[in-house]
Amino acid sequence: MIAENVRGTLFGKITDGLYSAYVSSASVNNRSAYVVTRKKLKEYFDGVVVAVAEFEGLTGERLIIAQPGEVFYEPELRAVLANLKNVSVNKIRCLYEKSCGGIIFYKTRQNTKILLVKNNNGRYWSFPKGHIEEGETEQETAVREIKEETGLDVTIVKNFREISEYCPFGKIRKRVVFFLARAFTDNVKIQEEEIDSYIWVDLQQARKLCTYDNDLRIIEKAETAIHLMRN
Repeated sequence: MIAENVRGTLFGKITDGLYSAYVSSASVNNRSAYVVTRKKLKEYFDGVVVAVAEFEGLTGERLIIAQPGEVFYEPELRAVLANLKNVSVNKIRCLYEKSCGGIIFYKTRQNTKILLVKNNNGRYWSFPKGHIEEGETEQETAVREIKEETGLDVTIVKNFREISEYCPFGKIRKRVVFFLARAFTDNVKIQEEEIDSYIWVDLQQARKLCTYDNDLRIIEKAETAIHLMRN
């Protein structure tokens, strides 16, 4: 039901930004749900299913509804739903997913190389990235994920932030925020649970190996930023 449009009836307020309601759609009728919102909620409202969650202490899945145009990522949803009494989120599947990662480059006097990785069962070369966690900034997520997946300690280059948006699994809407990250060694230690293989390549090779338009655009931006660096 993720991404399905619903018509809702407000049942009660749990706390600011969190309500209980009954919703109906083409596939369900008068089903109980939770509503998360940053806006004023009327008694009768239109909504979108932005997540489906399982709760410890409740039987079955619960729909999480937001009003049209509102975007909620998993950390924020978990924080809001933590206000529920006597239950806690066990599993949650979200319409909107957010990850952060980095275009990692290693610069010597001879050349500049960037790091590409393939995730387990992945068919395409791309950049290290991972889901943002509650309480993290975007840069903190990127640095943590780079360290976990590659073993590299990096420095984030200022004034570089590129966004890639796509729908990898049909309805799921994914946003990835990439930073330019400088490594001071090319000694990679991959996280075998997540990464299948890696390769250091120059920028021209990276363009040949990366196939997605978003990745190619980000490589172009990274090349410009790297060339503008003094050393």
